[in-house]
Amino acid sequence: MANLNGTTSDLRTEFLKVYSVLKSELLNDPAFEWTDGSRQWVERMLDYNVPGGKLNRGLSVVDSYKLLKEGKDLTEEEVFLASALGWCIEWLQAYFLVLDDIMDGSHTRRGQPCWFRVPKNSQEALQNKALLCGSAGLFNEVEFQTASGQMIDLITTIEGEKDLSKYSLPLHRRIVQYKTAYYSFYIPVACALLMAGEDLEKHTSVKDVLIDMGIYFQVQDDYLDCFGEPEKIGKIGTDIEDFKCSWLVVKALEHCNEEQKKILFEHYGKADPADVAKIKALYNDINLQGVFAEYESKSYERLTKSIEAHPSKAVQAVLKSFLGKIYKRQK
Repeated sequence: MANLNGTTSDLRTEFLKVYSVLKSELLNDPAFEWTDGSRQWVERMLDYNVPGGKLNRGLSVVDSYKLLKEGKDLTEEEVFLASALGWCIEWLQAYFLVLDDIMDGSHTRRGQPCWFRVPKNSQEALQNKALLCGSAGLFNEVEFQTASGQMIDLITTIEGEKDLSKYSLPLHRRIVQYKTAYYSFYIPVACALLMAGEDLEKHTSVKDVLIDMGIYFQVQDDYLDCFGEPEKIGKIGTDIEDFKCSWLVVKALEHCNEEQKKILFEHYGKADPADVAKIKALYNDINLQGVFAEYESKSYERLTKSIEAHPSKAVQAVLKSFLGKIYKRQK
């Protein structure tokens, strides 16, 4: 195992090696009684969906554990165990993304066609994939929370189609807290804390900061879905067409005058490009880009203050590392 005092690319390379080990163990486990065809299909499915992203969640387990060790070198076993936990999160992420893409009818993910849009991937295969990736469900609590968030998101969208005015910041926060914040931010640090022998019950303030950070991250995602460049973010945003309870539409409801609200109610949630263009033009008219810039600045200040209030410098370093990775991100 390479020395993790090296570069970020060294860490990523070593992390990917652990993926290969875990995948090999799965594909060669006699308990599954694979046929050659099923083994090849599972390998192709895993390689297409699991390791292709930025790997931030998984790598954060290793990064966080290293920071908690306060400069001490990690043993090969510690690196492997932290990486394995990281891959459990990435596996869970793949599971959620495939299901999310199916529910949203998305076209691209990570710069390539969504898995269910690849020819020869039948609905049965998709369901098998979801179940298989769900084997990362040793994180049952977070899997339940995220699934609950997706359910709230789906139900909210159905209700919103009847009455857009039901969309609000508290509702957006509830969806995001469960759908994104727990598994994207809390779980990587919780894994590192447990590896370091810490009691999670004594770190509720850390959890609160990470959930808050996760909500800020999702607001960024909502913003980039509309204003980001598809070639940078790796997907074509569809929140407007899908009638999503996005931070942007909630803020639009706050800032629109009565005439502008009529445009919003008439055109939001329509798949026609002309309707989408009118919503984006409205967002520009009420300067949602400026509203977001102010939100981002205030969020950074608030999070930094909360982090610096923590008594442990090592924990502060972990939290600042997370915040530094997402502040003013473009993808």
